[in-house]
Amino acid sequence: MREKGLEVLLTGVTKFCRTTEIDVLDMEDECVVRGRGRRKIEKIKNLHHYRVELFCSIIDMQAQELNHRFNEVNTDLLLCMTCFDPRDSFYAFDSEKLLRLAKYYPSEFFEVTLYELESQLDNFIFYVRTDERFSKVSGIAGLSQNMVSTRKHENFPLVYLLIKLSLLLPVATASVERAFSTMKLVKTSLRNRMRDQLLNDCLVPYIEKDVFVNVTNGAIMQRFQKMKSRR
Repeated sequence: MREKGLEVLLTGVTKFCRTTEIDVLDMEDECVVRGRGRRKIEKIKNLHHYRVELFCSIIDMQAQELNHRFNEVNTDLLLCMTCFDPRDSFYAFDSEKLLRLAKYYPSEFFEVTLYELESQLDNFIFYVRTDERFSKVSGIAGLSQNMVSTRKHENFPLVYLLIKLSLLLPVATASVERAFSTMKLVKTSLRNRMRDQLLNDCLVPYIEKDVFVNVTNGAIMQRFQKMKSRR
């Protein structure tokens, strides 16, 4: 992004400006920043201003935010979780990474259990690669559903437990944080006496905006009227 990102961005912006008849700024001209006197600042070109002071600064800010959100442990968890990806006959499967994933849950996998899990992983990958019922599975969620439908979760209980923990991992991070952030917006100091049921009823539509945006006001009114007879 630092080396070639700005050129690609400028090409798209220039094309847009010419299409909409907007004047295109010459990157080789002297940069004039509003609110700053020309005598007090070093003379620089527009290209330097937009590349260093804006483009690279935004990249650094985004990289810092990503590093803060996905630290070393979180990144390792996500990389280990992808080893259950069933695409291309479980091409990404790696028993060592999955064992490392299990070690992040010491309350679920004891030291003795890890040896049993290693054995189950070897048998599990051999079975799913030879069984046609797992050849068209899509995603880790589909893998867990297929294991239950074929009752293989009973033959590989530790593997199935690790898959369930992998499915809970994304929910236990981003979704929960968004829910707590939303709770601060809904339950304010003026609504501090709101009970759990009303709070839940307010949070669900607010969090699941993509679902409730398709619900019309007429459908809500009909549902409310059918709950019980009213005057």
